[in-house]
Amino acid sequence: MPGYGNSLTRLRVALTVFFALDGFVFAGWVVRIPAIKEQTDASASALGLALLGVSAGGVVTMTLTGRLCRRYGNHRVTVVCAVLLSLSVALPPLTRSALALGLVLLLFGAAYGGINVAFNSAAVELVAALRRPVMPSFHAAFSLGGMIGAGLGGLVAGSLSPTGHLLLLTVVGLLVTAAAGPTLLRHEPPAPPERERTRTEQGGAPRRLDARTRWLVIVFGVIAGCTAYGEGALADWGALHLEQDLDASPGAAAAGYSCFALAMTVGRLTGTTLLERLGRTRTVVAGGATAAAGMLLGSLAPSLWAALLGYAVTGLGLANLFPVAVERAGALAGPGGVATASTLGYGGMLLGPPAIGFMADWFTLPAALTSVAVLAAVAAAVGALVGAAAGRAAGDRQPRPQGSAADTPASPG
Repeated sequence: MPGYGNSLTRLRVALTVFFALDGFVFAGWVVRIPAIKEQTDASASALGLALLGVSAGGVVTMTLTGRLCRRYGNHRVTVVCAVLLSLSVALPPLTRSALALGLVLLLFGAAYGGINVAFNSAAVELVAALRRPVMPSFHAAFSLGGMIGAGLGGLVAGSLSPTGHLLLLTVVGLLVTAAAGPTLLRHEPPAPPERERTRTEQGGAPRRLDARTRWLVIVFGVIAGCTAYGEGALADWGALHLEQDLDASPGAAAAGYSCFALAMTVGRLTGTTLLERLGRTRTVVAGGATAAAGMLLGSLAPSLWAALLGYAVTGLGLANLFPVAVERAGALAGPGGVATASTLGYGGMLLGPPAIGFMADWFTLPAALTSVAVLAAVAAAVGALVGAAAGRAAGDRQPRPQGSAADTPASPG
């Protein structure tokens, strides 16, 4: 019906705004970490422990958020977490010790983890209702928001104190939530007919997952973790490799992650078209293989320009692996599946930087960075192996788009 289509369009716009807001707020906080380190007079090790608050808060909250989404709805939880995220980002500059910073970052991390599970769960339902693989477009909005947040943060760093800057993020976050939130609160999440019938037959209770479905959700979480491992590794070690091993200037070294992030954003903006043409399994396999080749070039190339090209190719390859993995986990198991995949993905991002550090001490930094290529190849292999099984398991959860590439035998959807 025309009215139903308009409703889905409004929901898509609102969710896109929340994805962008999340990236914008998080990037704005990240660029002020050096200033807050100086303000709290924390050592490098103390700051590292304090920053674990973000990770700990996020991981603990993700599983809980899956349950809250089932009880109160993905849309309500998204709006509440957006408010908490906007308010909590103003707290770090108010601290004067590493301990206090770690405690407030627990709250910030909880809000960050919560909103990621909630709006990804809402996006999974919308993807099913639209019958188009548009999940990458939401993650592209997150990437764009992060790039804008980091860019603006760098511009205002010289004129605004951390307190003023992050308070401004709070104001922006609350205003955006006030503008986009009512759309989510007014509209019930779309439910595919098959899922609705299943709930009705069981008195509204969610279907109990069988062992195969639970296993598939974990496997998609592993794919997400392999992807996030590469993101975390390049964010923390990519620039150092260019500067230390290829004698790049600080400015050129900083451009390395920018090439990676920009390529990932472009890859996600074109992700829907790619999924419609190739299907999900072939997109994961091709993406993982591309990322593996790109990171081998980025880590082992003898020249700066070849390494930058490798970083860009890696970004293109990894771009759609995380969105596809989360969407498939959500299609199989609802918000609980999104929570599981997101937690494993977040774990990969946490594991990446310290693992690279240990391997760099044991071997060399270029050798350590090849682990990104290895895990990208693992993601491609796992995606190829479980694609057909995931398609059979998800088939009774939601209808498939007719006549799309997702209907091919090679596709998991």
